[in-house]
Amino acid sequence: MYKYELKNINLSQMKQLATNLAKIFVAGDVVALNGDLGAGKSTIARFIIQSFLGDETNVPSPTFTLVQTYEAKKFDIWHMDLYRLEEPTQIIELGVEEAFSNSLCLIEWAEKGQGFLPREIMNINIENGDCLNSRNIVFLGDKFKQKKLDKLINGDEKK
Repeated sequence: MYKYELKNINLSQMKQLATNLAKIFVAGDVVALNGDLGAGKSTIARFIIQSFLGDETNVPSPTFTLVQTYEAKKFDIWHMDLYRLEEPTQIIELGVEEAFSNSLCLIEWAEKGQGFLPREIMNINIENGDCLNSRNIVFLGDKFKQKKLDKLINGDEKK
């Protein structure tokens, strides 16, 4: 298990972080975006998706549709919001099994799919920071991308 923490990052820094994260993601990666309402889960997902498809790409929150899919050059990106699921088994009805193995999956409210998500998952926890409009971001995982994430956070990862 590893843990990386970034404290009091602003919106511009969050966008740069998302751009850097996009450099290490590959097909089959599953990322849980955790945090309270308004923490920035959709914002960081939007920035990651735009890193692959361009800043002009419209990336709505999948709150009501549950899933939005995007075609990137090397793989599809699934942006999911599980907030409205009543039972964890409903995640199967979204047809995610194949996406878990051949797409990048960004999942908001992933805890609602508990027991039906892959074992290897990166957790990105977002909470309000100490400064106005800042966020604290904590990365947790079981060796998932640990070496690349370490290089990225320490500024060594190149595209």
